[in-house]
Amino acid sequence: QVQLVESGGGLVQPGGSLRLSCAASGSIFNIRAMGWYRQAPGKQRELVAVITSGGSTNYADSVKGRFTISRDNAKNTVYLQMNSLKPEDTAIYYCKLTVGFVDYWGQGTQVTVSS
Repeated sequence: QVQLVESGGGLVQPGGSLRLSCAASGSIFNIRAMGWYRQAPGKQRELVAVITSGGSTNYADSVKGRFTISRDNAKNTVYLQMNSLKPEDTAIYYCKLTVGFVDYWGQGTQVTVSS
């Protein structure tokens, strides 16, 4: 069984920063990728950023240059550093872990960008 625990969400003013963390535990073998997705009210869940086991990264166009994804392999933890936050970044952010051909999701953490 795989468990994902997310942390770091909250309320921040436009232009501010937050760092999300997602720690994985359990039967973790052959991690292919870890990533962050988000879902705003009334919208579909969308990819924010992903990092593969080899260290390759991919970002949504809307966050390029503002967000940075990284991982600590020893801790099985993935991070999302979010800078220059905008109101349109407001959403529930979900961590996803791909082990082999199986996806595991975190419970989500709320990020609200508002003055």
